[in-house]
Amino acid sequence: MPESTNSLKATAYTAGGTERDRVDLPGDLFDGTINMPVMHQAVKAYMSNQRLGLAYTKTRGLVAGGNQKPWKQKGTGRARQGSRRAPQWVGGGTVFGPTGRKYDQTVPRQIRALARKSALNARAREDAVIVIDNFNYDAPSTKQLVSLLSALGVTDKKVLILTDGLKKNVFLSGRNLQRTHVMPYADVSTYHILWSDVVLVESSALGYQLESVAEKPRAAKPKPEGKSRGAAKAEAKAEKAATRRATAKKATRTAAQESRAPKPKAKAKTKKPAAKKSAGKKKGRK
Repeated sequence: MPESTNSLKATAYTAGGTERDRVDLPGDLFDGTINMPVMHQAVKAYMSNQRLGLAYTKTRGLVAGGNQKPWKQKGTGRARQGSRRAPQWVGGGTVFGPTGRKYDQTVPRQIRALARKSALNARAREDAVIVIDNFNYDAPSTKQLVSLLSALGVTDKKVLILTDGLKKNVFLSGRNLQRTHVMPYADVSTYHILWSDVVLVESSALGYQLESVAEKPRAAKPKPEGKSRGAAKAEAKAEKAATRRATAKKATRTAAQESRAPKPKAKAKTKKPAAKKSAGKKKGRK
């Protein structure tokens, strides 16, 4: 059974990231209805409709060649064959292979509307729906859109931005962002809503207009006092190269000193002491 609650609210912001008072979501759309089976059916149909079904194989009637028998019917001792394009031959046709198919699934319009309504209610009950007063971009600006996402604290989440109609500048601003998807509110599907972690909706797309609010100046982020990452990396690389050069120079100097040093003279053979010789003679006499 679908669950229902009343008076869902959402946080509101300006396009520059200034927080506004919470607003009441339209009751005809955000009534708390969440129908899981309908959402499952809509998402399954959407994903099936994305499939192209281009897998195609040729049967023996479509493969080129094989107009005559490989050998005569009788007298060879081999099994009879009628064509080299038969399935048992290498290069022959495929038996019961795919020949292209359509994966299209049709969902009634009312079920699609109920599924989208359930998905929006699910995000609203999670407090994941944010209302933006107006998206007015004079020119595409990814920096401006990233600044808005940073002010909302959703930079590391999957964000779905729904505009009131087609707004090319907003679309171009978010096209390079991997986790951000921009599309008109009228074109959103259940799949897109459930894909996102946060949904940003333009206020005019929901049917009401918010009063203009002055933008609050945002404090600039202080730059780190230490060296930048690139400078520290370059300095470490230079130190490593200097250490390597010093080690090579020291090794060269040591080798040069060893080559200049005089070679030690061979030691002369030492004569046995005379006492041992006389002792040997005495033993011989005895």
